[in-house]
Order: sequence, then structure tokens, then C-alpha cells
Amino acid sequence: MSLVDMPSRRPPVTESPAAPSPAAPHGTVPSAERPASPAGRAAAPADERTPSADRDPRASVSRDHDEDRTTRSDRINQLRAGVLGANDGIVSVAGLAVGVAGATTDTRWLLIAGLASLVAGALSMAMGEYVSVSTQRDTDRALIARTRADLAADPAGEHRHLLAALTESGIPDDVVGEVADSMERHDALTAHTRFRHGVEQGTVVWPLSAALASLLSFTLGGIIPLLAILASPPVLRLPATLVAVVVALALLGVVSARLGQADARTATVRTIIGGVLALLVTYGIGAALGVAIG
Repeated sequence: MSLVDMPSRRPPVTESPAAPSPAAPHGTVPSAERPASPAGRAAAPADERTPSADRDPRASVSRDHDEDRTTRSDRINQLRAGVLGANDGIVSVAGLAVGVAGATTDTRWLLIAGLASLVAGALSMAMGEYVSVSTQRDTDRALIARTRADLAADPAGEHRHLLAALTESGIPDDVVGEVADSMERHDALTAHTRFRHGVEQGTVVWPLSAALASLLSFTLGGIIPLLAILASPPVLRLPATLVAVVVALALLGVVSARLGQADARTATVRTIIGGVLALLVTYGIGAALGVAIG
């Protein structure tokens, strides 16, 4: 056998057949056929990817909406306490001062009565507002806690209650089940407290802010008629106080209506009529008592 006919010691180089890849699930693209990612950009590791809640714009909108609702609720609560305190300050201090003026012309007694009414009324309004709002807050928190416990103990029963509440609100029967399911998947506790009990988790009112608003507004409102009656001569005390009260109540009605985006004329007329009637009644009682006693 010649050297040409002898087989070579080096095996021929051949391409090894590719190992069969496992069958890809139906509808997926094999890795060899997938488009490459943009140049210079690699897929982020699983632990560095943004959570789905942060990527979902609806979650961000929901959080912003809840914050806006909380701020609006607190602002309305302060506005209500402020308007109520200012109205009571104007009417009560003016009524007491005018009632005392109907019984006596001594300025010292007017000053003592007016200051006592101003201090006592401001503190009483603040404490009353604090107790009232605290009671409301405690009631709302207890209702939220009770609803959370009921959802954990009997979700099916609570689901039926939600269906009934949504049906009563006007949602058609053919879609009410889907609506209830969607609400409970998103936030079951909020859905039940809001649509069944009318309580918002994020808008529980704060009593201290309402108490401070009531205290300051009562003091500012009461100073106006007190200064008017002390600065006027005995003959002009009643008309001067009436003018001061009417002007103060008119300003209060306009400001409260503007802040609450309501009709200014209705609020102004309502507050003026109530304040003037209160002054006339207290002055008449004071004058009658002054005649009876003196």
C-alpha cells in the first residue's frame, strides 16, 4: 500500500449536528429568531426592574386622586369650622353686648360682659369642635376596622352586601357583579367602606385643625361688634352695632361662598337675616330686664 492510499491519522473535520432544542411553546418565537434588543441596552436584572405598581400609570393616578381628596376634605372641614366660628362670634358677642346695653349704659359692664363672652365663646367653640370632630373620627376609624374584620371573616357575605349597595346606587344588574369584582380586586376595603358606608379611608378628619380654625374665627368675628359697641356713644350703640354686624356678616357670607364656590347672594342674605334677628331679640330681652330690675 502506498503512502497516498494510507488513511490519515487526523479525522476529517466535520460540523457536528446541532443538538435538538426542546420544542418551544406554541405562539413563542425561538431564541434564534427573536429580534435583538436595542444596541447598548441590556435587559435589567429581575431585582432592578421597576415594580409593576410603579410602572402602572393608573396606580399613580389613584394615589394622586386619594391625596387630592384628603386635602379637599381637610380644607372643607376647616372652612366649615371657620365659618361657623366666625358667625357665632359675631352674633353671640354682639347679642350679649347689645342685651347688656339694653339694661345699662355703663361702659365698664359692657366691656366686662363683652370680653367674658368673647373668651368663653371662643374656648367653648374650640372645645366643642374638637370633641365633635374627634367623635366623628373615632366612629369612622371603628367602622373601617370593623369592615376589615368582616371581610376577613366572611368575604362572601360582604360581597353580597356590596352587590346590594351598588345595585341601590343605580348600577344595572347585568354588570353589577363585574363592577363589584373589579372593585374588590383593586381595593376591597376601600370599595366596601366608600360605597356601603360612605367613609373614605384617607379622608378621616383631624379635630385639632377644626378646633384651631373655630377658635381663631370666633375671636376675629367677636371683636368686630365688641369694638363697635364700646366705641359708640350710648345713644348710637344699637344702630352702630347693627351696622357693624351687618357688614361683618355680609363679608363672611361672601368669603364663605367664594371659598365654597357657592352662590354668594344666598349665603349673605341668610347670615344677615339670622344675625339681625338675634340682635333684636336679645336687645328686647335686655331692655325688658333693665326696666323690670331698675
